[in-house]
Amino acid sequence: MFTGLIQSLGKLNSLGNDYFQISCTSSNSYQILQDLAIGDSVAVDGVCLTVVEVMPQGFVAAASPETLRRTTLGAFPDAWVNLETSLRAGSKLGGHFVTGHVDSIGSLAASTQTANAWEMRFTAPPSGNSAWQRQIAPYIVSKGSIAVNGISLTVADCDAEGNWFEVAVIPHSFSETNLSYLQPGSLVNLEADILGKYVAKFLRSGRQPHPESWEEIPAINSNSLGTITPEFLAEHGFM
Repeated sequence: MFTGLIQSLGKLNSLGNDYFQISCTSSNSYQILQDLAIGDSVAVDGVCLTVVEVMPQGFVAAASPETLRRTTLGAFPDAWVNLETSLRAGSKLGGHFVTGHVDSIGSLAASTQTANAWEMRFTAPPSGNSAWQRQIAPYIVSKGSIAVNGISLTVADCDAEGNWFEVAVIPHSFSETNLSYLQPGSLVNLEADILGKYVAKFLRSGRQPHPESWEEIPAINSNSLGTITPEFLAEHGFM
């Protein structure tokens, strides 16, 4: 599990046989390397990979054929990639829950610099890939969360079908991630909000709580709530 808050940039190179070497030479690479061990999970451009070798200034990770098929990993040699180590118990959660399991490949349509942000529009996914579109489009909603190359971003606007969405990126996030290297047409890894996926599945299933394991929760008339007090909270099971 990750947060979508990028810790460092790295350079990715394929070693063949589904192995990749990620070189960490930026000034903040210590955040990635300080406690890194074989078997750890690292999000590389939003893709959860397992570390198989630790080097003085980087690491080697393995990727399955399925991962390579569904992501941009290995598509561009010597590419800058966003890096984040897995979330630890007690750590701050400043972004949103990111699993590192990419749903679709999208592409940058346009990027415009404004006075205090970069406004970026992405297509999701590239046209002609209806299977991938069905997997992510239903979860792209205005003001919802989405991970682009592993970066936790808020959807500022989108169309009803989920064909495109826009985000506003602050200068710090733009300069400290590989968003600054993207050009119109550049491919990106997209992951929808995992909480939205679970809610959507529950609603599609039409399942109701089992009467023997769930207590029936009575509806509360919001017009009769009055003042929220400790007594009110206790009466409705919050204390």
